[in-house]
Amino acid sequence: MSLSNEEIRHIAKLARLHINEEEIEDYREKLGSILEYVEKLQELNTDDVPELQHAADVSNVLREDEIQGCESAVRKRAIDNFSNREGDLLKVQAVFEDRTE
Repeated sequence: MSLSNEEIRHIAKLARLHINEEEIEDYREKLGSILEYVEKLQELNTDDVPELQHAADVSNVLREDEIQGCESAVRKRAIDNFSNREGDLLKVQAVFEDRTE
């Protein structure tokens, strides 16, 4: 499956990847290969295959939330290395489209 340069740029933007023009061809080949494999998997007849939620038998382990601090040097280093902050608050990009803050 062949993807256009614009599709590669769009996928990279959705994945928050910063790719340059030289990397587009490499991404086109790799993503195309993945999509071809998925297309091949779509040909398999899975009518008689039961649904599987997990490969291993797992269950949730619930516990009470506990506040756990960290060493002040570790906290300072984390805050200092965060790219977008206001004082000790770390600012992250909004998750929902209709929110701007």
